[in-house]
Amino acid sequence: MVEWKYATCGYCSTGCSIEVGLNAAGKAVASRGVADADVNRGKLCLKGLAEHQIFAAPGRGTQPLMRTHWHDAWQPTDWNAATAKLHDEFRRIQAKYGRDSVAVISTGQLLTEEFYTLGKLTRGLIGTNNYDGNTTLCMASAVSGYKRSFGSDGPPGSYEDFSHTDCLIAWGSNLPEQHPIIYYRLKDAQEQRRFPLIVVDPRVTMLAQMADIHLPLTPGTDVVLQNAMMHVILKEGLEDKRYIEANCNGIEELRAEVAKWDPATASRICGIDEETIRVVARLFAKAPAAMQIWTMGINQSTHGSDGVVGINNLALITGNVGKPGGTPLSITGQCNAMGTREWSSCAGLPNHRLLENAQHRQEMGEFWNVDPEFFPKQLGLKQTDIFKVMETGKIKGLWIIATNPMSSLPDTARVRKAMEQLEFCCVQDCYQDTECNQYAHLYLPAGTWAEKHGVMTNTERRVNLVTPVATPPGEAQPDLWIFNRVAEKFNEGGRVKFPENAADIFLEMRELSKGRLCDITGMDHDLIHKHRGVQWPYTAEQAARGEAPATGGVRLYTEDATFRFPDGRAKLIPLPFTVNYEGPDEQYPFWLNTGRLVEHWHTRTKTGKVGNNNKFSPIPFVEMNPDTAAELGIRRGEYIRLVSRRSDAVVMAQLTQRVRRNMVFLPFHFHDCANRLTIALLDPYSRQPAFKQSGVRIEKIANQHEAAMLSMEMRQF
Repeated sequence: MVEWKYATCGYCSTGCSIEVGLNAAGKAVASRGVADADVNRGKLCLKGLAEHQIFAAPGRGTQPLMRTHWHDAWQPTDWNAATAKLHDEFRRIQAKYGRDSVAVISTGQLLTEEFYTLGKLTRGLIGTNNYDGNTTLCMASAVSGYKRSFGSDGPPGSYEDFSHTDCLIAWGSNLPEQHPIIYYRLKDAQEQRRFPLIVVDPRVTMLAQMADIHLPLTPGTDVVLQNAMMHVILKEGLEDKRYIEANCNGIEELRAEVAKWDPATASRICGIDEETIRVVARLFAKAPAAMQIWTMGINQSTHGSDGVVGINNLALITGNVGKPGGTPLSITGQCNAMGTREWSSCAGLPNHRLLENAQHRQEMGEFWNVDPEFFPKQLGLKQTDIFKVMETGKIKGLWIIATNPMSSLPDTARVRKAMEQLEFCCVQDCYQDTECNQYAHLYLPAGTWAEKHGVMTNTERRVNLVTPVATPPGEAQPDLWIFNRVAEKFNEGGRVKFPENAADIFLEMRELSKGRLCDITGMDHDLIHKHRGVQWPYTAEQAARGEAPATGGVRLYTEDATFRFPDGRAKLIPLPFTVNYEGPDEQYPFWLNTGRLVEHWHTRTKTGKVGNNNKFSPIPFVEMNPDTAAELGIRRGEYIRLVSRRSDAVVMAQLTQRVRRNMVFLPFHFHDCANRLTIALLDPYSRQPAFKQSGVRIEKIANQHEAAMLSMEMRQF
């Protein structure tokens, strides 16, 4: 190495500061953690250590491509013709079918300035209300739950809370594989403080193996367990009465609901014995500071939003919000899922503004020089609903940006039908061989990660910087450049301003943040770089006083702050329980659980092409219990067929005691596999899919050679 360049890791939401080493030829040849960065303190996980290899990975797009029909061969074109094609097709479809007959699907992988620019383009110029991101698949329930309980999105705590807590409950979160560096922070703190770790998960995950108490509940019954814990806390007088009286509404309604959920009643539904429920409830309530974290085990459910509200309820009745070591902290999915929540306008308008709020529409109309009446007056469809409406033919045009719904959405057979009926589809991605490109009429080659410049926000609200390490290959361009060129086609007379530089866009965002919960008025790119990331809020007033950004531990809803409802009080929300998800039955007797592997990322468009990641699991496999396998005559390493009510998938059997006899665990990373089986049931509040609750049966395959060939053919992309 002759030079190291700074960036923030582009995989999960941990937000690790990373340096990429360049050799004398300017090629990226190594990655290392940044020692003085508070988040990762020099460490990187398996994916981060090999991240520099994605720049030269095969399958990168190098020039814009067009075709008349998705059956046709691609034809090269130039950027002017390509962006004109996107404009002309969208306007043609809107003129024929209406403004909302086109949709834009974004991602949690872009930089925040790119999110903001895309939101300005979509809300202010294109005009469709069908605009969302793939974060609906991972964090929508956390967003919805925070809004329902606190009046606004935004995780209240930070990683520093691990070092102050006296009890930690992890709900459906497997940190060692999902967020390894956060796991390091947790274990480092636990070694110092010896606090109890309680893991709630149907599977014996790596984190469950490290737990003091593991609660292997029945899938989909988190709300029942939460209600039973609150029953114990309130019945035994363990609640924080002073905090509830000062800060909360709805305690009597909550008390009436949880009175129905005594531990004996709850035990018969959630599968956790009643005495264990009492022990865990008392441990949590009696701890001076108690912390809860969660990931997809809570979010990806028909009860996902309710599960988050239940976590918030537990935190509120025990006074564990806004204090060191006491917080409900969602562990976000993608590297910049927080950035899209804050600035993309997918959830409304920038910085948690609402389309339903006339004042917010007026503010943004004046700021962008857009007629406020041009904005929709209510939020449009989420990504999961967009594809259902698309299937009916009511959406005819689609722009997909850095996401892969052909693999990531549930029940992919229906997604394929929806894609086939589009009159026009544009795919903008760094990889030309993404599965969605099979149905595209226009392909725009984009840069990836540290081929671009801008900021990202991690799961503890820390804004950190990505600086360019490499340049996009061939004619590929950064997403921001592409958005600005598309905006030129829609921006008649240049009435809406689109800055070219990320640093200038950040200053525009900064102005919009003044006085709001997500206040970044004290930040700029240079300050963020200097401090290896800055948590919001960090205000201009703090900067003017000479108050340096805190290393960590910036919290929301502390004693001198209020919740975001008009009266400043949080809401305690009763949670009745109904079975509205799919489970096992006689025909499909096994629970299907899906999740991540430490070596892979999402649909493997990145890690499937990095040898040091892909070698650990190059083909899909399923974890199944050895006793179940013996009953079915299945041996380790054999291919088997999983069958659901939707479709089937061929996978290799891996035998392990980590799953119970009536359950299988299937990693979701592989194309034409897990999501052939999953059901498109959605949470009623967040519209997030229930990826983790469905029924399957297991079939033995006689011809193993044919099964192996089929497994290979199904992953040709």
